Order: sequence, then C-alpha cells, then structure tokens
Amino acid sequence: MAFDLDMIQRVYANLGERVEAARQAVGKPLTLSEKILYSHLFAGAGTSALPTQAFERGKAYVDFAPDRVAMQDATAQMALLQFMQAGRPKVAVPSTVHCDHLIQAEVGAVEDLDIAKNKNKEVYDFLASVSDKYGIGFWKPGGGIIHQVVLENYAFPGGMMIGTDSHTPMAGGLGMIAIGVGGADACDVMAGLAWELKMPKLIGIKLTGKLSGWSSAKDVILRVAGILTVKGGTGCIVEYFGEGAETLSAAGKGTICNMGAEIGATTSIFSYDDKMGDYLRATNRGEIADAAEVVKKDLRADDEVYADPASYYDQLIEIDLSELEPHINGPFTPDLAWPLSHFAKAVRENNWPAKLEVGLIGSCTNSSYEDMTRSASIAAQATAKHLKTKAEFTVTPGSELVRFTAERDGLLTTFEAIGGVVLANACGPCIGQWARHMDDPTRKNSIITSFNRNFAKRNDGNASTHAFVASPEIVTAFAIAGDLTFNPMTDTLTNENGEQVMLDEPQGIEQPLKGYAVDDAGYQAPAEDGSGVSVLVSPTSDRLQLLAPFAAWEGTDLKGLKLLIKAKGKCTTDHISMAGPWLKYRGHLDNISNNMLIGAVNFYTEKTNSVKNQLTGEYGEVPAVQRAYKAAGIGSIVVGDENYGEGSSREHAAMEPRFLGVRAILVRSFARIHETNLKKQGMLALTFANPADYDKVQEDDVIDIDGLTEFAPGRPLEIVLHHADGTEDEFMVNHTYNDGQIEWFKAGAALNIIRMKQNA
Repeated sequence: MAFDLDMIQRVYANLGERVEAARQAVGKPLTLSEKILYSHLFAGAGTSALPTQAFERGKAYVDFAPDRVAMQDATAQMALLQFMQAGRPKVAVPSTVHCDHLIQAEVGAVEDLDIAKNKNKEVYDFLASVSDKYGIGFWKPGGGIIHQVVLENYAFPGGMMIGTDSHTPMAGGLGMIAIGVGGADACDVMAGLAWELKMPKLIGIKLTGKLSGWSSAKDVILRVAGILTVKGGTGCIVEYFGEGAETLSAAGKGTICNMGAEIGATTSIFSYDDKMGDYLRATNRGEIADAAEVVKKDLRADDEVYADPASYYDQLIEIDLSELEPHINGPFTPDLAWPLSHFAKAVRENNWPAKLEVGLIGSCTNSSYEDMTRSASIAAQATAKHLKTKAEFTVTPGSELVRFTAERDGLLTTFEAIGGVVLANACGPCIGQWARHMDDPTRKNSIITSFNRNFAKRNDGNASTHAFVASPEIVTAFAIAGDLTFNPMTDTLTNENGEQVMLDEPQGIEQPLKGYAVDDAGYQAPAEDGSGVSVLVSPTSDRLQLLAPFAAWEGTDLKGLKLLIKAKGKCTTDHISMAGPWLKYRGHLDNISNNMLIGAVNFYTEKTNSVKNQLTGEYGEVPAVQRAYKAAGIGSIVVGDENYGEGSSREHAAMEPRFLGVRAILVRSFARIHETNLKKQGMLALTFANPADYDKVQEDDVIDIDGLTEFAPGRPLEIVLHHADGTEDEFMVNHTYNDGQIEWFKAGAALNIIRMKQNA
C-alpha cells in the first residue's frame, strides 16, 4: 500500500487542467519540468492555483507548493528546531525524517548500528518525539539511506518535493521534481507557506542507443559531470529523454538524478515510462502506477519538444549509450572524468597511487537491488575463478528492504566470500562517517567508491587520500585487482593457482525474481494527536540546543567590518562546515560553530584554520578569531572564490557564520543552495561585479558595505576597502535578492517573519 495515496490522487486529478493552463500561459508546448513546475504554483491569498503567466527562466522568482518534505537526521535536527519556533501544531504537508547520517562505519552492520543507537540515543529520541508531536513519519536508524527509502516509498511521477539533503533529486528517477534545500526552506513548506525558487533554466540531455557490457547508468552521470563540470548545471533542471532513457531502469535513472547534485543542478528528472511503472509495482505501489498511466501524457514532455528539443531547452547534450565507455572520476573533484581506457595512463602520468587500498560500494547513489546484483555477479566470478580481493572491500545496502532481500537471495554471502564487509544501511564512509583502519593517515593512498563526491578529506578525513568514483561493478573489479591501472575489459588477473583469468561482463537483475521482502522496514508512524507529546531538550546537552532568534538588521550601512578570511580556490560546504566527527553537533549551533571554515584555505598563508586576528595581530583558528570579533561587537566579512558553497545542502554552513557575527559573504559566484541558505538566515550574499576585484582584498582590510539603506532588487551595493597603509579601494558588488528576500535580511532571518505572522 502506497503512502499518502490520497495526496497523489489529488495531484493527478488536477494535473491535466493545470498543464493545459500552463501551456496557454507560456504559449508553446511544454517540457516535463515545466509541466510539473507550473502545476505546483502556490495558491496564496488572492491568487489561483492555475497558471496565468509565464515566468522567465533564470530570472523570475516563483512561489511553489511542494507535495512533501524529507529530512535526514543530521539536517533534520536544525530544521525541526527551527520548525518548533514557527508555532504550528502539525506539519502542513506529508513529511519524513530518516536516521542515516549518524551511524559510523567501523566494524560491520550489526555492531556499528548498536553503537550508533547508544551513542546517538539523545538525538534519536529527540527526532522521534518531535516527529511524533508534529505528525512526521520517522524512519529509525538502520531503516536505510534517505534517498533510497524515498525512491522505494514516497517518490511518484509528476510530484514535487524538497529535502534537506543535496541528493534529494534522486527521486527524479521516478519522474518527480525533487530539490535539495536548507532546513529553513523545509520549515516554510512544513508550515504551509510558499517555497520560493528562481525559475530554473533547462538542460536537455537526449540519450540514444542502449548500455551494454561494463557500462552502466552511473557512467551516464560521470560523463555528464565531465561535460558540464561542478557548476555547469547551476540554476538548471537537467531533463533526460530519448529512446535511450527508456532502456534504463528506474533505479539507474535514480542514480543519474542523484549525482546531478555534483554538477550543481537544481534537480534532474526523467519522463514517466514502463520502467518506472515496473519499479512502482515491484515496491508495492501498483495503485500509483495505474494512476500514472491515466495521466501519462502529462508526465512527459509534449511531442513537439521531443521532435525539436533545441527549441525548448536552454542547452542540449546528446549521449549515445551504445558508445558510452565506463568512467572513473577524480581525484578530489567529481567532474574530473576519465574513460576507463584512458584511466591507467592518467594514473601513471599524474603519479597517483596505483595500489588500491579500499573499494567501497553502496551509498545513496548506487545501492539498489540492481546495483547489488551486478556487483555480486563480479564477486561470484572471483570465487569461481579463485580470486580474492586485494583491496579492502565494503558493501553498504541502501535500505533495509534492499539488504533483507539481498541477504535472502544470497548476494551478501557472495560479497563476504571474497572478503567483503557488509556495513549498516547508512551513509557511512560516503559522508566521512568512517573509522578507517589505516597505518599512517598522512600517507598518499587511493580508494575507489560508487559514491557521489570525492572532495579531499570527504571520506576519511585524510587530505592525502585520492578518492575516485565509478560504478559499483567497476569498483568491485578494481577491489579484486587491487590496482588502479587494471582494465577489466581487457586485462587478465593471476588467480590463486597462478592462472591468467579475465572477468566477464557484469549481469544484473532490475527487480528481485521473488519480489522484495523485509521483516521490519524501520518505519514509525506519528501519533494521531501529537498535542500531548513532549519534546525535551536538556539545557545541559552538548548535542541539542534550542534556538534563539537572530537579531534584525540595525537599519544602517555596515561599517568597520573585519576581513575574517579570504578563501582560496574550492570552498565547499565541507570546507565551511565539516561532517565526519562534527555530525554529532548538528543540533547544537554553538558547538558546531567551532568547525566554521576550518577547512578553507587562507589565501594569504596557504594554510587551513589559521587567520589573522586584527585585534591582536596574531594568527588563530578561524572560529576563535571570529568569536573574538563577536565578543568585541565587531562584524566581519568572508571573501571567497568561484562556486562558493558547492556540495551538501547543510545550512549549518550558513547558520554558523550568522551565529558568530559574520555579516556578509562576498564571492566570485555561489552554488545555488548555499546562496539561498545564506539569504534565509539573514546574511548578505554578495558577488563581485568585476571578479578581478577579489584580488584587491588585503589581509588587514577594514570593510564597509554601503547602499543598504536603499537595498532594492537589481541595485548593486558598494564595498569600500580600508587598507592598512591608509589607501582605499571601492567597487560595486551584485546580489540576487528580491523584495521578499530583502525582508528576510531586514527581519534578521526568514524564520523571524514566519514567527511574526504566526503570532499575529
């Protein structure tokens, strides 16, 4: 039985009328993304839910009404602490919490899960009780990784959801507009308010041909990342279509959409087809598949779009799946794409460690039953051909449904037979929750994963670890070989008998032949009436802390700001607010603020977590220096480079500087989610009008921001740099604030406005 079937049926009942109205408003045939976006316009006071106007892509801010919200445990803490301030008795839309981020991988599934339940009991109890109180579905630790669980239970064609994790777009594998956001955005939707998004541009990717051999759906997105880079999809929805798209399983589509976050895309999506219907029926949601069939023409782009895609998409890319080679991406960035036939040469020429130390499969990106079977087919060959893994090998199932079914069908035993260790159904090493066993953590070494990100320190906290990303079957083959210069398509391996053997092409099964099975999927329904449920947060807790509202803008220009740090090069949300051991503080803003920007590289010293304190002239840790400025009542500014804040949706990267007294972030360009998170928290998110002005910022600068008393959409602000030698530089900076977002800034945060309206 499907969750929230009544809601889904209402979406489909109104879909045709809304799509036709949108077609009339836009004045031309519609892409799939446009159909879903225009059919989810917010019906506020005095407005109609039916589209009445066209919105310019890349420019117009639009209010939407998502169908549901999903939160993972690390981000849910802050999101729900904020929601508790909103004054609502219950969430306005179906919402869920998934406990997947706080389980550390160290020994194996059973032991690691038991340790996590004990270590994180306070947080799990808080999340369970707050979910119970406000009508939120709760998925217990061990239930699975949020995106796989959403794909199995909640995603539906033509729907719209937001999630407090950047890989929320995985639901696009079932034809859903699913977008990663910060917790403040989730609060808006759970409170029944509009959710604002700049109307995305559209990138169309036409897939022709059919995958074969060692190539998989993962290789599609690895190739796309190589084409578009980590910022090529910023502000865009990536829409896949073509006869090649219809040959991909729903799980494969989900993999592609999931990792679309690595190109900065707002989301990615596929049109409804028979493969999606098969997956819905296999996961006990036949009612949704039947309902989708009735409105199928509105769950795909109009025929005219497919006939002439260049006229309807802002950018068009074509990939022939028949010619697509397996790819390996990395190290240190997910868009450095290498075809398998070129990878060994790249390893040698770049002097990357060729010896592979660990191969890791699973994660939210690649942990479906199909992924497991393709990898297990390689593992079974290894046993039959007298091979064992030469590298460590770990397996992370995506959900308890997948794990239980895989165990029943013998897949986990197959992995264990070659030395594989099955980890808990959780994020684990993908997000740095990995107690890696290593002799020297400073030694250069290589690992390969089927994950989505491979930033420095991302998986194990070791800057010298060279992390590469590939499909699960390629990872499995490499783990057996223990050598990154191995090509499973052409090379032989020496087995235990001294014989030369080759690995055959992987074989996979999209859906289990005996159907899915599970004893306890891990779901806990909320109380029918949560009014009597108490949510307790101990005032002495070091992991949970009730929030106090941020102060409103003082009504003046900002004068005398100190430069906190001028970050050099890539500065992701992992650099701004690390995960790993810091995950334990995700519900305690004061404590987690001690990791603020400790991973960012200081332009002036080439060091991390070392900046000049202008009050003392000495160098100190970034959070400590900022706390000194805060104690002295002095604001500060952070300067950054291109695509600042790429990566995770974690709003802590915006809340921490806000909490510690940083007033503005000035960069060459922003990643979408981070820019929005900064705005939501009442921060100034500014970009250099001339990117070269970045070079004018000096280490001892005192900085003014002028023009705030006339702060208005489209009107630049002025920066004045007061240099230590008495000279000054002045230049203009841009912003993308609209009228509503300017009100967030003036009020001190978007949540302050929600609270005021609720209490009015």
